Amino acid sequence: MRAFSLAALLIFASSLASAGEPDLTVEVGYLIDSVSESGCKFVRNGKEHTASEAADHLRMKARRGKRYYDTVEEFIDRIASKSSWSGKPYTIQCGDKPAVTAGDWFTRVLTDYREKSPG
Repeated sequence: MRAFSLAALLIFASSLASAGEPDLTVEVGYLIDSVSESGCKFVRNGKEHTASEAADHLRMKARRGKRYYDTVEEFIDRIASKSSWSGKPYTIQCGDKPAVTAGDWFTRVLTDYREKSPG
């Protein structure tokens, strides 16, 4: 009975700690979906990739690199912004606009998402 009470208390405390915090999985998923639907070119290690290829790559990195991020900002900085192999920054080019770093692009998308989301 005591173990059950302790487990219930820990679950309750955990839910309180995460109340009001953005859902990491939802926001990371939103960022990846945003690049997938963008139609932009994604440059990784000097090679151009489609938006769909970029999203597939980022999904794989998000899954394999989960232990390296606890926040969406860490996901952007540690997973989505640069090659873990070469250390080179990723860039994104949309239409005729100049290429921007992936870190800047994802940060802007996240900011827009949070401004439009209730809560």
